[in-house]
Amino acid sequence: MNWGHAATALYPELRGRRVLLRPLGPGDFEAWREVRMRSRDWLTKWEPRPVPGQPDPVVDRRAFAARCGARQRERELGTGYGFGVFVDSRFGGEINISSVQRGPFQNAYVGYWVDEAIAGHGYIPESFVVLARFAFEDLMLHRLQVSIIPRNGPSLRVASKLGLRNEGTAVRYLEINGVWEDHVRFAMTAEDWADRRDELLGNWILPR
Repeated sequence: MNWGHAATALYPELRGRRVLLRPLGPGDFEAWREVRMRSRDWLTKWEPRPVPGQPDPVVDRRAFAARCGARQRERELGTGYGFGVFVDSRFGGEINISSVQRGPFQNAYVGYWVDEAIAGHGYIPESFVVLARFAFEDLMLHRLQVSIIPRNGPSLRVASKLGLRNEGTAVRYLEINGVWEDHVRFAMTAEDWADRRDELLGNWILPR
């Protein structure tokens, strides 16, 4: 399915071989909370600390609804596109395009996380390919970047499975869990996508 220009692609559902990507809404709170609570130790060591004094969307339904509303506004502005990852109709994680920059850059950043219970089964690499097709063919971006802490083995394996280009390490790049962490920066451009589109779709998206 082709959603056309970005202005008409605010609320797409994107499908892979096994995954469905769709924007989260307030009705997803219970499923999202259950996964986040169960996988807390698995996830939070790789994430920024919550802002002090702000309600926690993991336990506060209104804060989760506000989070969904913020993602909706990003879609409306064309600055970000957030998706829940669903496997067999069950919520299993998130993957997001954020900080979309137009003009001469045409760049965005991709972030993702997955339920610990389903990690290692290729759902995030598949989701990335689904998202890349949307980013390069519908949003007409030129570049996607992913930044990963060097000791985060599961995320590095995602980049390896996808064959993303390693563009070096940014020293003390982001504050994660209270520490300024180095990040390995990976990228894919529209030219990479054009060269590898059939390979990536065949490996991850098209029926076997």
